[in-house]
Amino acid sequence: MLEMKPACENCHRSLAIDSPDAVICSYECTFCTTCANEEFKGVCPNCSGSFSPRPPRQPSAPGNRPSSNIVR
Repeated sequence: MLEMKPACENCHRSLAIDSPDAVICSYECTFCTTCANEEFKGVCPNCSGSFSPRPPRQPSAPGNRPSSNIVR
């Protein structure tokens, strides 16, 4: 299951599990769209991968779990 990190790994902006402003790379590095696009120019600073919108987790989904409490 995708780890839903609660904040941007760069600026620490809060990112709710249904936030359209969250992007991830294939290693689940998580950033806000502002940092991903403006600061990192679409390239993950941790793994050099590209970003995709983080899929939202629906509160009513079976086995739904809250966002992670791990902030990196």
